[in-house]
Amino acid sequence: QVQLVESGGGLVQPGGSLRLSCEVAGFPFDHYAIGWIRQAAGKEREGVSCIDSHTGTPYYEDSVKGRFTISRDNAETTVYLQMTSLEPEDTAVYYCAAYRSSCPQGGGYLDSWGQGTLVTVSS
Repeated sequence: QVQLVESGGGLVQPGGSLRLSCEVAGFPFDHYAIGWIRQAAGKEREGVSCIDSHTGTPYYEDSVKGRFTISRDNAETTVYLQMTSLEPEDTAVYYCAAYRSSCPQGGGYLDSWGQGTLVTVSS
């Protein structure tokens, strides 16, 4: 059974930083691309970032480029999202997502996602 468990959300002031973690279990970690999607209140869900399982290539949504960094630790089967220079517009529930084969940018498709962790950026 696929399990994706997020942690690291919380309240942070604008300009601050947070690191989200996603612990993965129940499927071959290196067969899936892992990413982050978010959903703000009243808005559509959007992909934030993804990292390819084979090449390690990262992908970012335009609004987070240069501020967010995704990484994966294959030994610990954990994916991280380091978020810096946070803005109120980043406030959302962040979900860890598993994609079959590759990131969406490479033709992969969403397979599973976690329960989410809330990130609130506010002064």
